[in-house]
Amino acid sequence: MGTSEPNTALQGLLRETGWTLRQCAQAINRIGTERGTPKQYRAPSVHQWLSGSHPREDARSLILEAFARRLGRPVTYVDVGLPVPDSRTQKTSSSMVDGIIDLGRLDMDPSRRGVLSVALFSVALTIPEWPDVVGRMEAVQKGTRTRIGMSDVHTVSAMTEQLSSMDDQFGGRTARPLAASFLVNTVAPLLCTDGPEDVRKAMMSAASDLCYLTGYMAVDEGLHGLAQRYYLKALELAGASEDHLTYCTTLRGMSVQAVDLGQGPMAQRLADAAAASSPQAGPRMRAFLAGQQAHAAAQIGDRRSALMYLREAEVAMDKAESRGKVFGSYDPASLSYHTSQVRFEMGDVQGAVAAMQMSDRLRYSVYRRTRVKERAILAERQLSIGHLEAACQTWALALDDYPLVNSGRIDQRMTDMFHLIRPHIRNHEAQALYERARTVVHPELIPV
Repeated sequence: MGTSEPNTALQGLLRETGWTLRQCAQAINRIGTERGTPKQYRAPSVHQWLSGSHPREDARSLILEAFARRLGRPVTYVDVGLPVPDSRTQKTSSSMVDGIIDLGRLDMDPSRRGVLSVALFSVALTIPEWPDVVGRMEAVQKGTRTRIGMSDVHTVSAMTEQLSSMDDQFGGRTARPLAASFLVNTVAPLLCTDGPEDVRKAMMSAASDLCYLTGYMAVDEGLHGLAQRYYLKALELAGASEDHLTYCTTLRGMSVQAVDLGQGPMAQRLADAAAASSPQAGPRMRAFLAGQQAHAAAQIGDRRSALMYLREAEVAMDKAESRGKVFGSYDPASLSYHTSQVRFEMGDVQGAVAAMQMSDRLRYSVYRRTRVKERAILAERQLSIGHLEAACQTWALALDDYPLVNSGRIDQRMTDMFHLIRPHIRNHEAQALYERARTVVHPELIPV
């Protein structure tokens, strides 16, 4: 299907990227694999599209995303010369609540988990700015049968805290289905219920925090497209409730997701937007935001900004700690982790190892999932500088906690461990680690 006329729009974008036909096809294939729907396009396919042939519908979003990532800006269907999808075929939500219910029900249904895994992480995502979302209370339809009170808000906040604690200890794959069910069955009806304006704002703020947490847990499972959808709901609800804190926290979470996926420019934009959205942040929040700005800047090679933001985070953390330690907030262990990430991005692997070791020593024991994940990262970096025995010891510590954590990110780290250790299998400690891991790690994760 297509036209007999060449696709000049696509030709222009291709020239702008500097790609060959083969490189273009490879970029699209990579994103297809990332989404869980591998493609095998080659140069002749791209040539056909340039000549006016239309690619299959399931490939078009991949094409847009590939060009957006290469060019560092949103790319539309019009930009690539493809027909805009018929809006009548696209499922839309009439309100914020409808969107939450649709998203949560999809997430609750075990039979549709495969659908969730193919949701595409997109650098071309449109992020609503604060002026665009603030005051959208009319988007949440009021009910008339009962009224909500602050006790209902406290219930939602308390449940969110419990879910967050479960996530910290047992991983996102364990806690997220519970969060989705709570969103659909309890929070959505409360959002549709009438009440005083201050209570309804507080309820939307609490719901925003829960959506952010659910998105964060989706990241932990590796469901990045789903996570973005939850994050957008969190932004909308934060704006509707005029909750600056959750709005900027969500933007920062989106930056963390982007930087972990290697999307440095997007991570930097989101980290800067988060900082700009919190003009009256206290020292601990400033450290929380500046640490992420430092990591994003380091990933794109902006050494000067990375060191500036890291120093800013250190100064802010010193001020925050002098006012008293706050459990469950951004703390010195978190800052040491960011220091490690900045040093690693700048090529200082020795410094990255030292900072990650400091982070491990400072971390509270309740953060089991983070401890396993970051010990696995530390072991990988120890191995990369030739410290095989130290790496094996660190991986062994990670394995101690692994059976208690259900996390997609950690599962991937364990698969990576097998590949990294196998070339050193003649070493006694490496062999002992390998054999022990085979009895602990889920069998489907062990390479054949």
